[in-house]
Amino acid sequence: MSHTLRVIFAGTPEFAATALAAIHEAGFAVPLVLTQPDRPAGRGMKLQASPVKRYAQEHGIAVAQPPSLRRTGKYPEEAAAALDLLRATPHDVMVVAAYGLLLPQEVLDIPPRGCINIHGSILPRWRGAAPIHRAIEAGDDETGITLMQMDAGLDTGPMISEVRTPIAPGDTTATLHDRLAQLGAKLIVDGLLALERDGALPVTPQPAEGATYAEKIGKQEAALDWRRPAVALARQIRAFDPFPGGAATLDGAQLKLWAAEPVERSASARAEPGEILDVSPAGVVVACGEGALRLTQLQKPGGKRLSAREFLAGMPLAAGQRFQLPEAPAA
Repeated sequence: MSHTLRVIFAGTPEFAATALAAIHEAGFAVPLVLTQPDRPAGRGMKLQASPVKRYAQEHGIAVAQPPSLRRTGKYPEEAAAALDLLRATPHDVMVVAAYGLLLPQEVLDIPPRGCINIHGSILPRWRGAAPIHRAIEAGDDETGITLMQMDAGLDTGPMISEVRTPIAPGDTTATLHDRLAQLGAKLIVDGLLALERDGALPVTPQPAEGATYAEKIGKQEAALDWRRPAVALARQIRAFDPFPGGAATLDGAQLKLWAAEPVERSASARAEPGEILDVSPAGVVVACGEGALRLTQLQKPGGKRLSAREFLAGMPLAAGQRFQLPEAPAA
């Protein structure tokens, strides 16, 4: 089935590629895709196309990769060329998902029916770069996708629609990301169908209350501070899978921790935070500021992610050993 609505799409990672595929497969014309410039990645640090660019190229969709869209930024000529291209490309609406570049007001003013953003949280909670990670890390019970009419602020525009999903106890950023990508893809197709049918979409301003900012994940956040409660550390590890993983130093070796569960610890067990209390094939139990954490999936430097049983076969650990504490307590 073909549609009259023409969609320019802007996005970069897998989350965005899922939405682009759904829009294209639903029969909407996509005359142009914007995505981030190719970045070096992998062991050889070769330039790699984004998942969105790969999908567009495989399906014969034109791609532009401006390093900026701001005339006043570092790349004024490239930005001006991209703005000219947007104006010269006949379209009705622009859809944006995890694009990674700020859209100045000049860009937002180009599409006749505005810019719709697919955002991975229930706004106004978790505006910003890493809403999926931060929702898990904070222990939220649920999250979801919000379709939003974009304005010049950071995820501050009025809301069009939303869909919610519970955060399961075993969810990692990887599993929740994939679920939200599918939900976002369905929600945007439904939104575009409604826009085509009705000519406009109803919008609701975001509530002023409850806004939080989901800061980008930094590698330096990976270090586990054993003085924190075990429950918080377990959430941190789930939030940081697949990147950057939980990190902990034992006898000078930096280990990555990929899965863990909080466990009770007997009141009589006197142990400093970071001290190993018990080692068994079921996991390595480490004392925390509150409770203890059973590590069930670990990785040594240069190794693979392994179950505790497989890991211990290659790197035996013993009760009484202590993980190093980071220098300053985590905020």
